[in-house]
Formats: sequence, structure tokens, C-alpha cells
Amino acid sequence: MTVPDGVLTSLVERVHGSEPRLPGPGAPAPWRTTRLVCVDGPAGSGKTTLATQLATRLACQVVHLDDLYEGWEAGPDGGARRLAGWVLEPLVEGRPGRYRRYDWYAGRYAEWRDVEPWPFLVVEGCGAAARQVDPWAVLRVWVEADDDERLRRTLERDGEDARDHLLRWMADEAGHYARERTRERADVRLDGRGNVVGC
Repeated sequence: MTVPDGVLTSLVERVHGSEPRLPGPGAPAPWRTTRLVCVDGPAGSGKTTLATQLATRLACQVVHLDDLYEGWEAGPDGGARRLAGWVLEPLVEGRPGRYRRYDWYAGRYAEWRDVEPWPFLVVEGCGAAARQVDPWAVLRVWVEADDDERLRRTLERDGEDARDHLLRWMADEAGHYARERTRERADVRLDGRGNVVGC
């Protein structure tokens, strides 16, 4: 998926037109300098592509929740917990975030990566726009696609050996999204081709 230029420009303008929300009240100066953008949606919908396009236009870092999940087992809930503890809570307090990248091939956490409080930050992945981000995110984007298309895309990316894992993941993410009401809470919803389907 590549988001059409008009849609991308509209999203970027919306981010630029928003007031920064990070860090939070009580943090040391400077106060509220970072605009947080969260891109969420089920696996294979096109989140990573959109996040990369946004980060290019905003000249900022992307935190991929794929780097925060502890393999297949923890699911979106586990990624959201690590996002909160390792990235969001420090930024809210006015400190840099720091997370440890999960190495899917080695099956363990690898190097630490810093998240500085720059003017913009994009976070993407299943669980990126859980309710915990609501006080801090200036834009929550939901990306969706047909289940068959999503499975085709992810198998193309991860290989046929991942099918059983992906089917379990799809069930886990469905439960997560039902609890979090992520689609309903999104500021903008896009289909798998990058077109706006609701705001």
C-alpha cells in the first residue's frame, strides 16, 4: 500500500496544525514540544508503509511495535504495555524513551534504542493506538484491509511457515481491538489502498 499524495499531505498538515502534547504537565521545561502520531490496524493492512511515508514527510523517528512484541505470544497487549513503559512514560515525564528491540530470528531481545523528545514521533503497529495514548496523541490513524488480503500480504512477507502463528495473531488482535475500540476511536480511517474511509 502506498498512501496517495493528497491523503498523505492532509495527514501531515493535520499533524503540523496540532498542538504538541508531550511531555505532560509537571515535566521540566521545555513543556509540550512533541507531537505523537499513532498508526494502528490489523496485521498486513499497510501500517508500516504509511508510518514510513509520514516519518519521511515529518523527518522523524518511527517506533515499530514489531520491535517491542516478545515474539508471537504476547500479542498486541504486550506490545502496548512495553510501548507505555519504555517509550511513553519517560516522554510524558520529559525524559527520552528507550526500548530494547526484539530479534524475531534469535528469539530474544537485542540492542537498546533511544527515543528522543523531538518535535514529531510516529509509532506504528498492532496496539500502537491503545487507549493509553489518548491524552498524548495528536493523530490516531486506523488502517484496515480485507482479511484475505491481509493474510496474503503477511504470508508474502513472513513466509508460509508463519501461517499458524499469523492466524493466532489475527485472533489475538481482534480481541485487543474489540476491548480498546481502536477503530472507533481513530481520528482518521484508511483502507488498504490508503484512501480515507471515515474520520
